[in-house]
Amino acid sequence: MRPTLLAAAAVCVLAPSMASAQSAPPTPGVGPEVNRSYTGLKDNILKSADKMPADLYSYKPTPDIRVFARILTHVIEAQVRSCGIVNGTPTAEMAKTPAETAPKPEIVAALKASFDACDKAYASITDANALDLLSAGPVKRTRVSLLWGNVSHDNEQYAQLATYMRLKGITPPSASEK
Repeated sequence: MRPTLLAAAAVCVLAPSMASAQSAPPTPGVGPEVNRSYTGLKDNILKSADKMPADLYSYKPTPDIRVFARILTHVIEAQVRSCGIVNGTPTAEMAKTPAETAPKPEIVAALKASFDACDKAYASITDANALDLLSAGPVKRTRVSLLWGNVSHDNEQYAQLATYMRLKGITPPSASEK
């Protein structure tokens, strides 16, 4: 490769990283990394719950799949469990999930409460405690495994929420608020 082409290629490759280096770099470490992923999903899921009209909470694209509200209640169930384990909440004290037929305000309130519990759980992770083993029913899982698992799960559920919204002509938060 000629020197001028090599220099041009280096500028193209390095320019984005040089530009981001000038802005505040993200804090490294397990806690900040898992928190960044969680925070973005939290915002998208809450905005989806808010943006979808109440009368469409019972919408399902085909008869054999779940309704929009059920996706939200499934997020609530998973978060109450995973974040409850990280927070040391006894199973009997974990919040109950509303039925998928509950009114939108009840589902949204429970969703926000599940995110409040997760905020506490995600705030608790550090490089020092990330590999602590926690009892998750009959198995033991690390704190970081539970939290990254929750991020992965929420990501899958948000993709479904976004699809339902698009099918009803509503732009999902991740696409509308850039």
